[in-house]
Amino acid sequence: MHILMIEDDARAAEYLVKGLGQCAHVVDHAADGDSGLQLALRGSYDVIVADRLLPKRDGLSIIRMLRADGNRTPVLVLSALGEVDDRVAGLRAGGDDYLVKPYAFRELLARLEALQRRQPAPMGEALVVGDLVLDLQCQTVKRAGRLLRLQPREFRLLACLMRHAGHVVTRTMLLEQVWDFHFDPQTNVIDVQISRLRNKIDKDFELQLLHTVRGAGYQLGEAS
Repeated sequence: MHILMIEDDARAAEYLVKGLGQCAHVVDHAADGDSGLQLALRGSYDVIVADRLLPKRDGLSIIRMLRADGNRTPVLVLSALGEVDDRVAGLRAGGDDYLVKPYAFRELLARLEALQRRQPAPMGEALVVGDLVLDLQCQTVKRAGRLLRLQPREFRLLACLMRHAGHVVTRTMLLEQVWDFHFDPQTNVIDVQISRLRNKIDKDFELQLLHTVRGAGYQLGEAS
């Protein structure tokens, strides 16, 4: 995911940016509400994480301005204010989730992944990596203009890899986003599907796009 983190606590921000980066996510950080709002309005993010109490502009104000501008990017509110009324205020301001401090990093990560899964693919959206094109509306995949026939699970797997093109996609991410598993079933299901997908998108082409990153996961894109 491409995540915007709006957090004025430098130590907390450093911890989150490092942790999310290790999970193959790309994070932009803003240390106050004004700069966070500007990044949110200019950028294209999968999810925004916003502290509620920020210098210059509070988190709920940021959310209200984004929604008024037509921006529907999911927002996870972080706050030390954990009473029911506080959580309700955050959600009614336009927040999509509310996490009370202190929290466990793995819970924050799971909530971000859940927010990403809720987002429907825009009609007519096409994912493109090199000469590989996946049309989400027509449910078709072409490489160099040649139609490739994929099974539904292979299509979902490829779409996940293409959305994260250029970045390592871990096995855990694939299990959650493609199979909706929140545990490791201890099977070779991913290896089998990756092998089948590689056979279809790479076998008859000189340039290989699907790469195994040993000990980490998989990456789609031209080898560096």
